[in-house]
Amino acid sequence: MKKTFSTLTPLAGAMTTAAALTFSSAATADTVTLRVADWMPETHHIAGIGGKAFMDKAVELSNGRIKFNYFPAEQLGKAKDSLQIAQTGIADIVNIAPAYITERFPLSGVAELPGIYEGACNGTHALEMLTSPGNSLYEHEFKPNGVRVLFTAAIGAYRVMTANKEVNTLDDFKGLKLRTAGGPMDQTAASLGAVSIRMAGPDVLVSLSRGTLDGVFWPIQSVQPWGLQNDLKHWVSNVGVGSFVAYYAISEKKWRQLPADIQQILQEAGTYASKFHCEYVDNNEEKEIEALKGLGIQPTALSDADAQAVQQGYADIYQSWADGLEKRRRPGHTILKDFQAAVNQ
Repeated sequence: MKKTFSTLTPLAGAMTTAAALTFSSAATADTVTLRVADWMPETHHIAGIGGKAFMDKAVELSNGRIKFNYFPAEQLGKAKDSLQIAQTGIADIVNIAPAYITERFPLSGVAELPGIYEGACNGTHALEMLTSPGNSLYEHEFKPNGVRVLFTAAIGAYRVMTANKEVNTLDDFKGLKLRTAGGPMDQTAASLGAVSIRMAGPDVLVSLSRGTLDGVFWPIQSVQPWGLQNDLKHWVSNVGVGSFVAYYAISEKKWRQLPADIQQILQEAGTYASKFHCEYVDNNEEKEIEALKGLGIQPTALSDADAQAVQQGYADIYQSWADGLEKRRRPGHTILKDFQAAVNQ
């Protein structure tokens, strides 16, 4: 169901026809209504915390001149269709997950490489920098696709979480059918000896319930929003297996149609929401770990030697990822270098 955001209070209601008639023609022309297509449910923190913060802040800063018609949970299309939804004008702003559109956003897979960063804010700030106009990810990927980033939602490290088998050693990974988001996570799964099953988030619950997956590469704070808590029993606490990023991006065509002050407000709202969301994620990680323990999902840890061996193997994944992109005439090594530098700033 479409939702309309018009004030800071949740779903404050659409403007009535009678009220609209009281506006002057100039005021009416100054009002901008933007359609937002989100493949995530509002129970997920990217949409319900970050996306809502972005829209609320834009409404506040514009004194109500900006309004949003919001369509969550794949109402206007699936995650893999997000870019097309923006390019064709079905929606003005879309939630883009590069992991699900790797053929159009292969360079953005740098955020999914394992072991480069842990905290959500660390990754978010780095990606905000690289996706801003003039910087490498924007120039090589977002600009050619006709969209620009407003709100960045990198999350913390993904973990290996399993339904039945407890993982305590490197050998325990072998042969496990593990859901990944594709891209670099495929290589990470292979390096562990597991079998990568590429799958979008909305499809995971059914596969876990049927037993066609042994487990998942998954972030701690996304277990309950996606309803996986009844099918998972274990997770490995001292190995990160990559991460995930989603962007609320506006089509360049729509962007050029907006007044300069509205553009500025959307940028400010996006910066605010990126910080608000990543701090929420980082501050709630330990709380969510304790909540999962209460639901019977227990952490285990590899030995220090095994964990170090996993980390050392990640350097080969970085090189392979970048080399593969260079063969496709994409600047993989440049993006990797830029991202590593931005993470460390």
